[in-house]
Order: sequence, then structure tokens, then C-alpha cells
Amino acid sequence: MSVVLTRSRFTNALRCYWNYALSLFGSVHSSHSPLFVSVEPASVCQLRCPECPVGMYKGTKDNVQRFMRREVWQRVLSEVRTTAFTIQFYFQGEPLLNKDLPLMIAEAHEAGLYTIVSTNAMAMTPEMAEALVRAGLDRIIVSMDGLTDASYNAYRVGGSLEKCKAALRWLREAKERLHSRITIELQCLRLRTNEHEWTALKQQYKTLGADRLTLKTAQLYDYRDGHPLMPTNPRYSRYVKAEDGRYHRRSLRRGCMRVWSGCVVTTTGEVLPCCYDKAHAYAYGNIMNAHMRDLFCSAEAHALRRAALHEQPQICQECWK
Repeated sequence: MSVVLTRSRFTNALRCYWNYALSLFGSVHSSHSPLFVSVEPASVCQLRCPECPVGMYKGTKDNVQRFMRREVWQRVLSEVRTTAFTIQFYFQGEPLLNKDLPLMIAEAHEAGLYTIVSTNAMAMTPEMAEALVRAGLDRIIVSMDGLTDASYNAYRVGGSLEKCKAALRWLREAKERLHSRITIELQCLRLRTNEHEWTALKQQYKTLGADRLTLKTAQLYDYRDGHPLMPTNPRYSRYVKAEDGRYHRRSLRRGCMRVWSGCVVTTTGEVLPCCYDKAHAYAYGNIMNAHMRDLFCSAEAHALRRAALHEQPQICQECWK
């Protein structure tokens, strides 16, 4: 882990955990900045994954900023460089579509921040793999939801399994050639279409070039009457069948730490409470108009945190953290 522990980061973390602890006793107050920030390098994607808001929209609204501008990124970095620990370069779009991504990573790395990218890898090339590794990227998550074309394309509509495998190979080669400590993580959604391949994935992920394998449960939008992507074993699903014959989400937990420790910054500079605010319904404001700490400790932020503790707003009902 390349994050540099400084006095300002340590102090900010203490404030965060102290404020969170106080909230559990009814005192919702904050005096800290986020410990991690997810930035959105791009709001668009090449694929049409059926349970992704970007994929389901099947297009891009004209008034949406497709890529994060340099001035927005530089404002984000200047606001969090001394107090945050981690920057995640992903939200809803495909980050590799932003040509400035390696530079953004290099600048975050230079500031002593731990950096993560999550990608479908369709835009990966040998040159891009080397640029990401040279930039000092700490961890890259490559989404590959199957070992065959049929299982992979059942979810990654418009994608290529061979490109995904090639991306893993190029990343491994760059890691070894540059003597990097980057973690290459292969991530697979647990779906009915690939459940027969989970055992094989566990056996093969290292030979594919990954250091780590994550099998992740899938968020489904229209699940009440069942869903063709829902695994047959309920243990690996976020949804359970109730006595009324319909499916319900598993029990929700209250007191989420994520809305106290982090936030999302979109391509336009909007600051959101977390990655489940896909509709930007709970925005704190825009970082181009205010300081991050002011937004993170604003009345809007406090209201969302109170709701997360007691009322379970819509974004918390969709969460699986």
C-alpha cells in the first residue's frame, strides 16, 4: 500500500471515527473531510450491461459532461490531497475512456494517495496497461463475468471476453517488466449465467494474470418476481423469497460508515454521498462552487447521515455494503 500516513491524514481519520461514534448516540455532527473519494473520469461506457444505469439508458444525455475536465480534477485533488487516504477512479462510466486517466493517477500517487481503478477493460491496450502501471496505480479491478463467450456476454453486452483476457495479460506483463506492486483483481458478478464456472474461476484466475479474485453478488433492479440473472442458490443472492412468493432484499443494516468516511465527485463536480446515489438525488453541492470540507459537513450531508441512521433513504435500501 503506497498511501503516505501524515499527521493531517491521521488527525482527519480520528475526527471521522469520533464523529461517527457520536452519531450512534444521537449526536450527528461532523468536523472532518472524506477519507476516500470516488471520482468519475467518464460518465459514458461502450457496453450495455442490463443492470447498469448507463447501460440501461443506452445513450448519453446531451447535457451530461462525458469526461471530467482538468480543472474539476485539479480542484478535487487540491481539496483532498492532505486529508484523504484513497482515490477511486470509477463511478458509473468506463474510466479508461478518459485519456487523462494515467496523468490523474500519477498526480494522486505523487500526493501520497492510494489509487484504484475499476474497468471493463475494453479500452485496454499494451500501451495503456504500461501507462497505468508507470503512473503508480495501486490496484486495478477488471470485470470479467464468465469464462466462456456465452456466460460473459449474457451480462457484458457488447463486450469481448478475449479483450478482457488480453487486458489481464498485458497488465501482468507490465507489472513484471516494471517491477510494480500493483494488485490486479479479477471481479466476477455471481449470476445464474456463470454460476457453473465459479469453481473453475477460483482455479484459473492466477493463470489469467490476476493476483486476486472477487466473486460479488449482483444488484438487480426488477427482482420482486424473480430475475433470470439471479443465482439458483439464494446464498449468493442479495434477495430472498418470502412467504408471499415474492423476492425481498436481505435485511438492511443501519449506521453505515461510508456516508461518514467518503463521497463521490461526478464528471461535472457534483459531490454525492456514495456510489448508490446513481440519480444524483442527494447531492451536497458542486466542488467548483465550494470547498470539499464545507460540502462534506453541510446541512445536506448531516440530513442524509441522520436519515441513514434511522429512516433508510432510497439509496440505502439499494445498498449491499
